[in-house]
Amino acid sequence: MANDRRSVLTTGMSLAAAAMFLPGGESRAAEADPGPGDAKLLPGFRVERVKTSGAELHTVIGGSGPPLLLIHGAPLTHLSWYRVAPELAKTYTVVAADLRGYGDSSKPADGENHVNYSKRAMALDQVELMRHFGFERFAVVGHDRGGRVAHRLALDHPQAVTRLSVLDIVPTHYLYTHVTKAFVDAYFHWFLYIRPAPFPEDILNRDIEGNFGRAAPPLREEYLRVYRNPAAVHGMCEDYRASAGIDMQYDEADLDKKITCPLHVLWASDGAMGRMYDVLGIWKERGTRVTGAALTGGHNLQEANPAGVLAQLQPFLAG
Repeated sequence: MANDRRSVLTTGMSLAAAAMFLPGGESRAAEADPGPGDAKLLPGFRVERVKTSGAELHTVIGGSGPPLLLIHGAPLTHLSWYRVAPELAKTYTVVAADLRGYGDSSKPADGENHVNYSKRAMALDQVELMRHFGFERFAVVGHDRGGRVAHRLALDHPQAVTRLSVLDIVPTHYLYTHVTKAFVDAYFHWFLYIRPAPFPEDILNRDIEGNFGRAAPPLREEYLRVYRNPAAVHGMCEDYRASAGIDMQYDEADLDKKITCPLHVLWASDGAMGRMYDVLGIWKERGTRVTGAALTGGHNLQEANPAGVLAQLQPFLAG
């Protein structure tokens, strides 16, 4: 059956009517029109809108071979992978979606204590997304906030994750329990975005171009487009509010739980993480089989140094 699925993916036939295996019942997916960014930056990928048990995810899928899930960070979208996803798709079936609250994915209600934007809820989205395409086990690469979702995914669903790589982060719980002036200076937005709504949203919405228009030209217009929707600004802030609240509760309950699959950590030697932390040493406390490397290129390594990222990911993913 797995070979049949891969054949379907390789030939590009539609899976719009495929059933998802979700707790409590079935869900749906539909072919979606490519956004302007999808058509320009990921032309070989099919676009679907996949309904999970808690959200609807704007998703792209392309390539063939073993399944690989890419999870973006903030304030980015799935298109942040445009410089590495096509190359990875030569060897893997690559799936990437906008996280709930981001991009063209749905923006669920906040929930009590921001629970609907917890990394647990976001991780479940990703598991259900991959099940829709027929994948119960898969490799995961997560950048920034996506790395935090990937960390929770590996803890909550260890049977699903074959290999994990996180880009330019250390665990959220570590950061909030080791606050320094250097951290506040470098990540002041963490403390702004967790303020109650609509205080941070109002600040961000007053200057969309200044706050979300600093990306490289291929991505700039796409990010401006999605953040002109106030719901996307709110969704991003909810992600941060959840991280400082309910996610900390989940993390504290799981401090003794380790990531058991192989974990490969990449960080920017010329970025804040590389300057402030022993990134690899911190992650070795959270996993049982941890390797890593520093790269140049700043925080968004996959955009600024795709060759370096691929040179690290390809042998790691191949095992």
